Amino acid sequence: MQEGISGGRDRVARLRRQQAIDAKRRKRFVVTTRSKHRDWIAPNRLKRNFTVTQPNQVWVGDVTFVATRQGWLYVAVLVDLYRRKVVGWSLSKNNNGPLVEDALKMAITHRKPKSGLIHHTDRGATYAMQSYRNLVEQQGMISSMSRKKDCWDNAVAESFFANLKNELTYYQTYNTREEAQSAIFEYMEIFYNRQRLYQTLNYQTPEQHELMYHAA
Repeated sequence: MQEGISGGRDRVARLRRQQAIDAKRRKRFVVTTRSKHRDWIAPNRLKRNFTVTQPNQVWVGDVTFVATRQGWLYVAVLVDLYRRKVVGWSLSKNNNGPLVEDALKMAITHRKPKSGLIHHTDRGATYAMQSYRNLVEQQGMISSMSRKKDCWDNAVAESFFANLKNELTYYQTYNTREEAQSAIFEYMEIFYNRQRLYQTLNYQTPEQHELMYHAA
């Protein structure tokens, strides 16, 4: 449609049938959170309210892993709820504090949020570490965490990883972590943020939606 080619849902369905094109099917969620720890836990301040009115009101974060022939590659992201844009990310062979801290530092550097931003994650042990909490508090952010074993409390971050895996990693074999890093970087920064259209954003990309906000 953005390229000037008109087409409705029925026409797309008919063309898919003619060309024997099937949609990629979502796989079930796999619980990866290490939440059996006695560290500090923040209250659930978000309470599944995923609607915001401007950028940098709420960031949601999560960690997942991608298989390579060298071993696991861990992916940490922070997503801005306003337009579902990935604002911070980090990739590492280790699921540790520096992984999530690097993603947060990237988001802070690029976005420079004001005090009062809600920072929401699951109860992963890395998010409860003192060094990470210090970084959140130094920026004047308000910590929030999902309830125990409730992935729907962090549904937007879970949805991003579902898209990443169903649209990219489930259908690829990566020989090295470096190969996977390159593919995931291109997916997040080029395709997801700047090319992928969203029905909830009036069929715009997260980048386009942000530019319209600032223009207004």
